[in-house]
Amino acid sequence: MTSRMLAADDPLPFRPERVLIAGVTGSGKTTLAGRLSTLWNIDRHEMDALHHGENWTPRATFLDDVRAFAAEDRWVTEWQYTSKGTDEILTPRAQLVVWLDYPWPIVRARLLRRTLRRSILRTEMYNGNVEKPIWQVLSTRDPARSILAWQTKTRRFWATQMPLKRERFPHLTIVRLRHPRETERWLRAQAALRLAARPLSEERSAETKGAQDPEGVSIAPPKRRSRDR
Repeated sequence: MTSRMLAADDPLPFRPERVLIAGVTGSGKTTLAGRLSTLWNIDRHEMDALHHGENWTPRATFLDDVRAFAAEDRWVTEWQYTSKGTDEILTPRAQLVVWLDYPWPIVRARLLRRTLRRSILRTEMYNGNVEKPIWQVLSTRDPARSILAWQTKTRRFWATQMPLKRERFPHLTIVRLRHPRETERWLRAQAALRLAARPLSEERSAETKGAQDPEGVSIAPPKRRSRDR
């Protein structure tokens, strides 16, 4: 027995309460986790923020913190740090996996833009950490020193691991989204279902807010960008 695999247009068989987001670095896992947190009113926990302490030092309490939120009833997070022991904690509790299985050129371009922006602007991410200077990121192929090299090393991780995860965790329902356009279409469908399930009084109130789900997830068609073609 293996877990159920759904596509973008397949209806979910239940209302998820505990969700994992899978995908290569740069695919948009954290962004999607935030949108689903808003849409389904579930708590979001960012794995990188739990793992990285000051100066990128791994936090000693990482797995304890993961255990604490995994025991809660409603959450969404990235499916990460499986080699650190998170699979034994999170995955048995999860109900739904959303797999962002995007083409390599899309995730590569996304990570390049993100890394460049964070490096130039010295954007603080979590626990005081900022992106390394861009010249350091571009001048090494060491995955431990460059997020771009790490992405290259792990680009096929989920393609090889997902069949094994499906065997190991057959209780999971997995939604495989192969392009950002599919993700937007799937999100609009989830927002529409939530809208349809609301009481009439809430629906009338939301009509004044435009073509948006009450929790802020747009159900209008996304703007087409050249990188999504």
